[in-house]
Amino acid sequence: MKKVIIGGGVVGIILLIIFSSKISLFLDGRKSTLNSESKEFFFNSKVGAEGLADQLVEENLIDNKEALLSVAEYKKLDTKKLASGKYIIEAGTSYRALLNGFTLNSNGNGNAEVEVDVTFNNCKDIYQLAGKVSNCLMLDSTALVGLIENGSTLEKYDFTLAQIPSLFLPNTYKMYYDTDEEQFISRMAKEFKNFWTSERMAKIKKIGLNSPSQVVTLASIVYSEQSQNPEEWPIIAGLYLNRVNQGIKLQSDPTFKFCWGDQLVGVQRLLNIHREIDCPYNTYRINGLPPGPICIPATAVVDAVLNRADVNYIFMCAKPDYTGKHNFAVSGSDHTKNATIFQNWLAAELKKQGK
Repeated sequence: MKKVIIGGGVVGIILLIIFSSKISLFLDGRKSTLNSESKEFFFNSKVGAEGLADQLVEENLIDNKEALLSVAEYKKLDTKKLASGKYIIEAGTSYRALLNGFTLNSNGNGNAEVEVDVTFNNCKDIYQLAGKVSNCLMLDSTALVGLIENGSTLEKYDFTLAQIPSLFLPNTYKMYYDTDEEQFISRMAKEFKNFWTSERMAKIKKIGLNSPSQVVTLASIVYSEQSQNPEEWPIIAGLYLNRVNQGIKLQSDPTFKFCWGDQLVGVQRLLNIHREIDCPYNTYRINGLPPGPICIPATAVVDAVLNRADVNYIFMCAKPDYTGKHNFAVSGSDHTKNATIFQNWLAAELKKQGK
């Protein structure tokens, strides 16, 4: 009889321990975050539950690491069940709800994960683009450039190495913070396909070009010539298309400047020796368009090329002022006059500045 009593006591103790453990777990799950307002939180799941707890403590979002980990352990949250990404932690979120938010769902995201804005504008090349994208996403800029330039990527999307910048349309996109390099390129390919509608594709042939990459290449030249006054974009596009269709060299200064890299940055007087550089992008030496874009232009410039102005201009020259606008001409003699006026003005301005 005594043994039965002892046995019953042991069972009671065990039940009490289990009950106490569940009560403790319940109370741990009800503890709440310390923030009094919404706070952004970026998380890399590679650090696991322990790393998550440490980061939450470091950012002053929780004050009881052990309690959070007890709930995480109960939920069996390891690196495979936690999701990297950006999160918005609301004021006073319970530990249970907090961990539920970080839990990976069937879509491959955290239950409470939110998208980030990915913006890349005014990029000179894919290196600048990759740098800007890596500031928005968890991916590595060097790895992104490597994947963009990879032969399999070029073959997959049917671009040459020179043409591949055409794939990327500057804008602000919504993506998850843990979007990787391959996913980013795939998303850009979808945006490219959506942009190049049947209507836009029909306009390519109408203006005398053959592909979207050629349009983007010309748009990059147009933008490099005129970044201040968008109203001139269709006019400059019309001028250069006149040259392309008439077999006249483009003779665009930004193209030979592109060949020099950063060496001509800030140089105001461009000389013949600069224009003589042997480079496939130098439109003073090659016929037609260069092999690819010299920058990554905005879609508004691309549309300006597709909707070129109906003009007869063949020449352009900067106006003798600081507006950034141009004088356009049909004849060489008129262009020479415009160029002389501009050069005289520039010389006078430089003299004023003591240069």
